[in-house]
This record gives sequence, structure tokens and C-alpha cells, in this order.
Amino acid sequence: MCAVTVSGGIYKRLFTQNNLRMSIKAALIDLSGTLHIEDEPTPSAVEALKRLRDTNIHIKFVTNTTKESRKTLHNRLTKIGFELQADEIYSSLSAAAKYVEKEKLNPLYLVSEDARKDFSAPIDDRPLDSVVVGLAPSEFYYENLNKAFKLLMSNKNNRLVAIHQGKYYKRNDGLALGPGAFIKGLEYATSTNSVLIGKPNEYFFRNAIPEGICSEECVMIGDDPYDDIAGAMKLGLKGIQVKTGKYLADVMITPPPTVVVENFSEAVDWLIAKNLE
Repeated sequence: MCAVTVSGGIYKRLFTQNNLRMSIKAALIDLSGTLHIEDEPTPSAVEALKRLRDTNIHIKFVTNTTKESRKTLHNRLTKIGFELQADEIYSSLSAAAKYVEKEKLNPLYLVSEDARKDFSAPIDDRPLDSVVVGLAPSEFYYENLNKAFKLLMSNKNNRLVAIHQGKYYKRNDGLALGPGAFIKGLEYATSTNSVLIGKPNEYFFRNAIPEGICSEECVMIGDDPYDDIAGAMKLGLKGIQVKTGKYLADVMITPPPTVVVENFSEAVDWLIAKNLE
């Protein structure tokens, strides 16, 4: 183990000697809780993203956000000051839309009205054959969940598609319940295993890594210790845990994050210092 001083703090790193000499070529960056919380950027995040763009590190924004379509999410981020292109965002929502199209499913959607825009139109002349669940607080009421339950019970081949299974997420008023509890409830009630699309799914991370770059040359920056950090590190990426968003000091993972920093701005400081070694 060794340590490096970045922005006045000493961060412990758990690398092999080979990894210590390897530069970071790509950064996968979580959005909600890491870059922003609702309509507010995390401390110095806007300026930090500009500094990161001045390096030769490839940037990809990866998110399990399912309340908003990619267009709405991009508009929100640019409105609060971030400079990014819509095609730099790789979301579990868009991945789920591709899965539905590829598998030719005709789902019942438990997603927000805005998120529904990322999916194709329903196939009216075919019966529903699956349930797609995202973060949709307005959709999680008894009659709707019971409709999903009945659909899954009607045919053992009907699929439950989990865009992600987040336990909770951060709002301005604190932590809020995520879709994971509702997905697990449907799994339990119907004896069904869901198809997981977003983080921490290995397929999701592999498709987010830029072509020609291996996982060991990438870093994941996020606030969720399980979906962001543990999921990425399992694939070989380095994991930078930020203390914003849904971070809780008493939630620990094994192996631990490569480094823990206060916020996204300090994560960028760490990355720049690492590539200067």
C-alpha cells in the first residue's frame, strides 16, 4: 500500500506495483449523487469536469437514472452548467430500451412518463409479455403493482426486467426509496428472477468502456458503493468512491474502493495526479 497527497489530503491506494505505473485512459462517471443532486451540482463539479476534459482521459457518463429520458437528463445537466454531449451519456434506460427491442418484448411499463419516451410504442395487436421497472414513484401503487404481479403469474415465460435495483437515491430532502424494493417484492411474490440491465451488471459496464481500452485502464467514479464501485471493481476497473449523494460512512464493501474522496472535484485531482506519476 502507498499514499499520495492530493489537494491537501492523503488518500490510501490499494494497487499492485504494475497498476501504480499504469495510466488511466478512461473515466466512467456516475451522474446523480456524484456530479449533481437534482438541480444542484456537487461542490466544484462543473469546474472539475472542465479540468478533466483538459486531459487525454476519455469520459463517459454512466447512470442508472430512470426517471428521465436521455434528452431531459442532458437538458438538466447543461442547464446547471455542465458541458457534455447527449451521446456521452450511457444510461440503464437506453440499455433497457435496446434489450426490449432486441428481445421483441411487449412490456407493461412501470416507468415515469418521461422515461417512457426512450422506449418504442406498444404493440397493440399482441398481449403483454413482460414487466419493465424503473424508478417511478408515481407508478408504485397497489393496483399497478398487482397488475404486474398478475401478468408475471399468468405465464412463467413472462419476464421481469429491472432497469436497475437501486436501494435508495439522494434527493434534496435526503435519501429516498429506490425501485429495488418493488422489484424484489415482485420477484418474491411470483417466484421470478428479474433480468438486471443497469449497474452493477457486468454487461452494462463492458458496453460503457470506450473501444480499445481495457477495464484495468479505466476508473469508475460514483457515490453508490455497490452499483458503482463494487460492480466496476469486479470487472477490473479502479473505483473512486465520493462522499456525496447516497454515501454512508458505515456502508463498507469488500474489497474496499481504490480510493475514497470528498467529492467529484477531488476525484479529478486524484486522477490528474495519478497520470502525472
